[in-house]
Amino acid sequence: MSIHPIDVIQHKRDGLTLSDGEINSFIRALVERESPTDTPTDAQTAALLMAIFIRGLIPQELAALTQAMRFSGEVFNSAPLQSFTVDKHSTGGVGDKTSLLVAPIVAASGLKDPMISGRSLGHTGGTLDKLETIPGFRTQLPLSEFLSIIQQCGFAMAGQTPSLVPADRILYALRDHTGTVESPYLITASIMSKKLAAGLNGLVLDVKTGSGAFMSKYSDAQLLARLMVDTGELAGTRTVALLTSMDQPLGRFSGNWIEVQECLELFQHFSPDFAFTLSPEKLRLSQDLLDLTHALTGQMLCIGGKADTPEAGAQLSAQLLADGSAFRHFLEMVELQSDKVAEAVAAFANPAAFHRPSGIRRVTADRDGFLAAMDCTEIGWAVQRLGAGRTHPGDPVSAHAGIEMHAKLGDRIVAGQLLTTLFSEDPELLDEPESMLRETLRTSAEAPTPIPLIREIVTKNHSG
Repeated sequence: MSIHPIDVIQHKRDGLTLSDGEINSFIRALVERESPTDTPTDAQTAALLMAIFIRGLIPQELAALTQAMRFSGEVFNSAPLQSFTVDKHSTGGVGDKTSLLVAPIVAASGLKDPMISGRSLGHTGGTLDKLETIPGFRTQLPLSEFLSIIQQCGFAMAGQTPSLVPADRILYALRDHTGTVESPYLITASIMSKKLAAGLNGLVLDVKTGSGAFMSKYSDAQLLARLMVDTGELAGTRTVALLTSMDQPLGRFSGNWIEVQECLELFQHFSPDFAFTLSPEKLRLSQDLLDLTHALTGQMLCIGGKADTPEAGAQLSAQLLADGSAFRHFLEMVELQSDKVAEAVAAFANPAAFHRPSGIRRVTADRDGFLAAMDCTEIGWAVQRLGAGRTHPGDPVSAHAGIEMHAKLGDRIVAGQLLTTLFSEDPELLDEPESMLRETLRTSAEAPTPIPLIREIVTKNHSG
């Protein structure tokens, strides 16, 4: 079926409903680029993106666009796993390292998790950048090896291959230059096409809202969650979304290696195989990370039939962390994906010692009171300016840059108390992030109103 790009653009511009054929034809021509006559130009593709940005998409159109993008290249065939496959996706935040804990816990339960992750961009971190601080860790795997690793240890963590959902790469590059990145419909199609291309039976979404989220307004995050849940369900994948607070960094650390370090310390603290114990204060500062991990994993275990309810799934998640089985799966995955296993094991033996920044700066409180507020996006940018993040795709990132938070919102503090520690591999990069943190960490005489970590659960019936 050949459809001219101009017709598709005009139909959406005029508020008409695009047919499945129109959407499929446009995406196929965009990727295959076989006919000079029917292949959309960049200008035409940008015009369609803007029309979608302005007009939106009805559920049928959004499902068709997502499926057309999903099948625009190779897809991962999960059938040989002979198991329920389930994954999670976060819309991005500061200090969000739940994937490093969630995936091995899910694997320890007996489910399979083909986790295809992304990199940092802007003020938010990326799972691949964190994993690549592990010595010799390979994130670029052919799908055949990706499958083999999952068959052996229950999960694998890798990046998108060049031939997986190529339509998304083309569209995203144009969205970035046309002011259409924020469209919830285009965000949904981008995220869900990549996740569905992994052959998932179930998907749990962590949709961030608050000062550190891309969707800072709650109503925007709620709409995105509902669109993604509906799109997943229409594709035959059981989908649940949790709307979670991103008004402060998650856990103790924000960066790359130091986020891996935090997870390793939690694994070892709970595992009976290791004589390692976190102090009560450090454990308290990581409690929100643990709570969110078990909430997400609980939903995944419930969807996958390992628990009758999400609450029972969260309890099972905590058990799989406490008995050491999750950490054993993590270690097995690293052994399979690292080319320098001995070096990785040595780093894991003392993760705090492996952290080797060349510049350190400490920010203390200038008055008594309560830690009342912070702009979490500003903290994310401080982390990025320390060297841990990137402004443009392909920029290098520092393994050892980042921040450690020593207080949480609502904590009572005294003048001179340590609030945060900054790390960088270039001491000259410390000044601006220090100023940013001093500006955004605000103290008040009154305690702030607590913000729930999990604000809403969205299912196909939009209840919760």
